[in-house]
Amino acid sequence: MNLVKIFRLTLAAVLLTAGTLAATSAQAQAPLKIGYTDVQYVLAQMPESKQIESELKTYNSQLEAQLKSKYAEYQTKGEAYQKAAGTMTEVVKADKEKELQGLQQSIQEFQQSAQQSLQQKQQTLLKPALDKLQKNIDLVADENGFTYVFNSDGGGSPLLLHAPKEGDISDLVLKKMGITPGAAAPVKSGPTTTPAPAPVAPGVNKTKVKTKK
Repeated sequence: MNLVKIFRLTLAAVLLTAGTLAATSAQAQAPLKIGYTDVQYVLAQMPESKQIESELKTYNSQLEAQLKSKYAEYQTKGEAYQKAAGTMTEVVKADKEKELQGLQQSIQEFQQSAQQSLQQKQQTLLKPALDKLQKNIDLVADENGFTYVFNSDGGGSPLLLHAPKEGDISDLVLKKMGITPGAAAPVKSGPTTTPAPAPVAPGVNKTKVKTKK
């Protein structure tokens, strides 16, 4: 999941609601001043981004280690089954095959839950940074008289297609947070590697942005 996907969707929903309310408010009679900011650009320069990236990488490594352990057990028991299958009774053979099927299913389920867990971890780590960003966008908008602020980052479907450069408040938001604006690589979404499914052993069937008030 993109780091700012949730934030972008929130922006869209709030702006649509705000547009409707503005039509019936006194503010609708006043001149509008519209600004925009590149959320990814700002997030990439926030010191929190490196910490988020590091924690996601560590968490992903832990999940991968657990998966490798499960896979190693599956491989070991699968190889033992192959070597001894010819001398096993039908009852023992069926029991071993059932055990291998159970291990394979466990691996597949773990892969799915690990991916969901990684995404939830990412959202949890991002929330404080996004809350901080929202607060500073609000402050900059209020101080500079912006009625609306749009998100202009290039990921997915940006909410802003064209605007004058003077409407870009990205550097103002960074300065408000005490950060010197500069070129920064986009914030990555963190490792989301999903190991390939385990092979089947022989004999085993494969089963927001606020408006001014």
